[in-house]
Amino acid sequence: MLLGGWIMRYKKHKYFVADRINLIQRSKIRELFERASKMKNVISLGIGEPDFDTPKNIKEAAKRALDEGWTHYTPNAGIAELRNAISEYYVSHYGMRIQPQNVLVTAGAYEATYLAFESLLEEGDEVIIPDPAFVCYVEDAKVSGAKYIRLPLKEENEFQPDTDELLELITKRTRMIVLNYPNNPTGATLDEEVAKAVADIAQDYNIYILSDEPYEHFLYDGAKHVPMIKYAPDNTILANSFSKTFAMTGWRLGFTIAPEDVVKDMIKLHAYIIGNVASFVQIAGVAALREEASWKAVEEMRKEYEKRRKLVLEHLKEMPHIKAFEPKGAFYVFANITGTGMKSEEFAEWLLDKAGVVVIPGTAFGPAGEGYIRISYATSQENLLEAMARMKKALEEL
Repeated sequence: MLLGGWIMRYKKHKYFVADRINLIQRSKIRELFERASKMKNVISLGIGEPDFDTPKNIKEAAKRALDEGWTHYTPNAGIAELRNAISEYYVSHYGMRIQPQNVLVTAGAYEATYLAFESLLEEGDEVIIPDPAFVCYVEDAKVSGAKYIRLPLKEENEFQPDTDELLELITKRTRMIVLNYPNNPTGATLDEEVAKAVADIAQDYNIYILSDEPYEHFLYDGAKHVPMIKYAPDNTILANSFSKTFAMTGWRLGFTIAPEDVVKDMIKLHAYIIGNVASFVQIAGVAALREEASWKAVEEMRKEYEKRRKLVLEHLKEMPHIKAFEPKGAFYVFANITGTGMKSEEFAEWLLDKAGVVVIPGTAFGPAGEGYIRISYATSQENLLEAMARMKKALEEL
């Protein structure tokens, strides 16, 4: 009977997929992009990717590395020169001394966050994840077998965590708190007093903080960024990436900084997932961090993002039924669309059909994103002006 049941299941499904894979939800962002790709005359304000090319000096470093024979395996944790360069970067930019042995070079911040979830969380553990938040955290929690607890971020708190609410969510099973500032999708930044308060909570309750910080250099209106490792060095796993800072999304280069015993365990898993990040890409990373031309390009990108941010905010103020939160970081505007009477997904679909403009529904980032849309200004001013004109026309006709 058991064998017969197995055979029937096999005939019905033909192949089996692990249950944990069925738990993962496909990104609503990607679903919207696929639909938009089949339409003509569409402007995308959806993608979270710099529209700039990687600075020339970084590309040249990779070319030289290939010519010099950087085409072989490297140590799992990354080449010493890059780990040292990352350590030097935190000294020069933040006055913080990070030991190279606390650094692991990863395939982007995506892998760094995945390694943190898989290395630190077990079945039954709890992880507190902000809501709204970038899409990978909840899915990483599912794969790790941990239970995710959502911490709502509210516009009246400038989308920063309410530490009293955070305390109420902590139980004896709480193992990790996730932070992401400057924030995707809201563009919010984290005030120092809030960062210190979260650090105190983590230390008092012996909880890890996973701090995802890839937008650290895109700040406006005098906003400052301080890595969470400053406040809770023994509790923080910092994930960072070259993707946004240096417009290197396709290079898949990132890193994590964590207590040495944690890094050692993360390296073990990393070694079986990818072995090591591509050798010549690591050499390009050294150039990105150490060469003045790279940082000049970063500041030029930041200034251009600042102009685009101002443009989008000014035009949104002229539109009916919509109100934008003014971000101080990243390259996103999180706009409240409750005045339209539509839900977030309904609005995004309507705007695509009516105006040919792609925006991301706030619910793609969690239930607390209902009533909002994310607008990316990582595209040209020309595209932004056209998209704003189309949005205004559509909203005026609503």
